[in-house]
Amino acid sequence: MSTVSLSPSRRAWQRFRRNRLGYWSLLIFCVLFVLSLGAELISNDKPLIARHHGQWYFPILHNVPETHFGGDFETPTDYLDPFIQQQFAQPGNFALYPLNPYHHSTINYFAKEPNPSAPSADNWLGTDDRGRDVAARLLYGFRISVLFALALTIIGVLLGVITGAIQGFFGGKTDLWFQRFIEIWGSMPELYLLIIFSAMFDPSVALLLILLSLFGWMGLSDYVRAEFLRNRQLDYVRAARAMGLSNGQIIWRHILPNSLTPVVTFLPFRMSAAILALTSLDFLGLGVPPGTPSLGELLAQGKNNIDAWWISLSTFAVLVITLLLLTFMGDALRDALDPRKAEK
Repeated sequence: MSTVSLSPSRRAWQRFRRNRLGYWSLLIFCVLFVLSLGAELISNDKPLIARHHGQWYFPILHNVPETHFGGDFETPTDYLDPFIQQQFAQPGNFALYPLNPYHHSTINYFAKEPNPSAPSADNWLGTDDRGRDVAARLLYGFRISVLFALALTIIGVLLGVITGAIQGFFGGKTDLWFQRFIEIWGSMPELYLLIIFSAMFDPSVALLLILLSLFGWMGLSDYVRAEFLRNRQLDYVRAARAMGLSNGQIIWRHILPNSLTPVVTFLPFRMSAAILALTSLDFLGLGVPPGTPSLGELLAQGKNNIDAWWISLSTFAVLVITLLLLTFMGDALRDALDPRKAEK
């Protein structure tokens, strides 16, 4: 099929696929993200399915008291307890554990070495200073980082597009007042505000998302404003006005679709910035609540435990690979949507 007969979006997708580094980065990132969404099926201290004395159990879906497996108490079963594992090793019984039999909050009380312990057959990437599996915390921490970055990016894009469209389309005093507001708002010390609010409220992902969203839209707003200022003077907008279309219809149907190039190319880089922001705040103790798996918290543990090199090295590797994949994707998107390459 000739590229001339393809739509602009299909031609952009073909140019993106020709960028092998960006295309494979997208595939690898999507695979890693999908795997992290099913982290409970990959890394968990509860069996996926278990059979004991003819009864079938699904511990990953609900808690089962240990009395069902020969224990003495009505407390939730510790499936890493050697006694419980011996019960499942008996003829007719079995338990199917996930690939990594540790949850991010699991403390390995049966470790053979003091914490933090080095990588071993039981803990592939070792344990942290509290005996929790580093591989499990990296998997769950990666998921939280990407989901947080996606949420922050979506909110930032929505606010940036709305404010940029209003400034660029109406111009005049509206644009002037918005620009003065952005200058004042952007000069506020973001880190100090985070420290103040962290002291006033209990730390949570939602609070952190709201605080960072208050400042994350301004960069994209400038790009959208510039696109609207340029496109509103073109002939197709004048024709739409002559046909009697309202301002909302002109913005939504005509100008916005032709102003989305900076928005799309902005997404991977915005996600990278969001992941770095969350990691930095967690490293400083201003991010997610204590106990939540976090790349920044693991980096802080690595700093406090210099001898436990596996904590810093593995966390740094995950962070670098994630940011590299997003950067390669962003570069490929920028090249694919470059109007100078539209005819290539």
